[in-house]
This record gives sequence, C-alpha cells and structure tokens, in this order.
Amino acid sequence: MKILITGASGLLGRALMSEFEGDTSFDVLGLAFSRPKGTLRKVDIRDEDGVRKIMQEFQPDAVIHAAAQRRPDIVERDEEAARTINCSATEIIATISDYAVLRVPILYGQIETIEESAVTTLLNTLVNQDNVDLVDDCCIRCPTHVDDIAVVCRQMCERRTTDPESVSGVFHWCGADFMTKYTMIVTIANAFNLPHGHLRANPVQPAGETPRPKDCSMDRSKLVSLGIGQTTPFTEGIQKVMKPFISKNYS
Repeated sequence: MKILITGASGLLGRALMSEFEGDTSFDVLGLAFSRPKGTLRKVDIRDEDGVRKIMQEFQPDAVIHAAAQRRPDIVERDEEAARTINCSATEIIATISDYAVLRVPILYGQIETIEESAVTTLLNTLVNQDNVDLVDDCCIRCPTHVDDIAVVCRQMCERRTTDPESVSGVFHWCGADFMTKYTMIVTIANAFNLPHGHLRANPVQPAGETPRPKDCSMDRSKLVSLGIGQTTPFTEGIQKVMKPFISKNYS
C-alpha cells in the first residue's frame, strides 16, 4: 500500500513516517518544504501543479495530510498565510483524493527543540523562576502523543482497504488525560523533581491570548467502535519525550 505524507519533517509528520516505514506492507513517500531531510521530497503543497505531479508519479493509495499552521496566535497575526496552508493547500489535496478527516488536539512527541510543541515549551515557563507566573488553569486540554496519532492513521489506512465505507467522514482522537496548562506543567515538574512554587493557577484565561474553547476534549467513540486507537498516558509519554532535555540542561 502506497502512503504519501505531507508535512513529513514536522512533529507529527516524523511520527507518521516512523510508524509507516516500520511496516513493510507500506511504501511511504514523505513531502516537506522548509526542512527536507534524507529521503523526503521537497514539495510546496501550495503549488497545485507540483502536488498533482507528485501524485501522478507516486500513485498513492492514501494521502495523510499533516502539513498545517497549528499555532492560533500566529494564525491571527497572519491570517492570509495561514489560510493558504490550512485551507487552500488542503483543498488542493482534497480535490485530488477521496478523503476522511481526523481532527486532533494539542500534540507532543519526540521533539527537535523545546518550542516545537505547545506542551514541551511549558518547560521554559517552569524553569524561569525570576517572576511569579499565572498559568492557565481554566481551559481543558487533552495532550496527545504523536505516536498515538500515527498508529490511528495506520489503522485507518488498513481498515480502509477492507471496509472503505467505514473510514469516511470526520473522526476525532485525543489523549485520555483531561488537563489544563497548569496541571500539565505541574505534572512535568513532579516527574523531574523541578521546583514550581513560582507558578500560580489562573482560573480564568489570561488576557491577550487568542481565545480557545474552554473544553478541547474530543469524542473518540467513532474510532473506538471500529477497534481503532492507542493512548499513551501523559505522565509516561512526557517523561520519555523530555528526559533528554532535562538531563542535558537541568540535572
């Protein structure tokens, strides 16, 4: 089965490449633009002709579209650029392919820099003890390991080969831990015995932030009913992800 992955150099894209390349029943081609490495093909997904050319050459059985501008604050600062990536490029791919949509929440996983995930970047707040920080303890999030999303995508592709009608429409997947930004940062602090007395829980959303829904949890029942899914507990996942950075800089 041929799988084409966009955004293959990103946080989620790397996990997807690893998951599919680890199974010999898949032939995988990853696309990247700003960070093409190794076997990844440099393709600008905003270029419809370029996307059509690679689709015709590779003839994928499935396309996993993981390229996106994910940061709400950046989206608001440059809406046109975000619309081009998140909407126009997605429309190009959707018109070429039959598709299903998998909606995902805040993600974390094996990172190249602390700032690559909105979860791991909390370490910067944790270790900055110069000032008392108010941390959002209002909005519910379900931090989700990218490895779990990669497994779900693989299982959806496998299911589509045997029962294509069941893998159509919109699906959701998220972690099982319901957390605020404050409980995430305290969990990280406790996992690595880092002080966090300078942090205070803020029961209201901090002023100046792009508004988020108060509850960002998702209904996973549709995928669960298909026997699809994998969930990594946050405490377990975040320890593995952040241990190299903690050991190098704060041990």
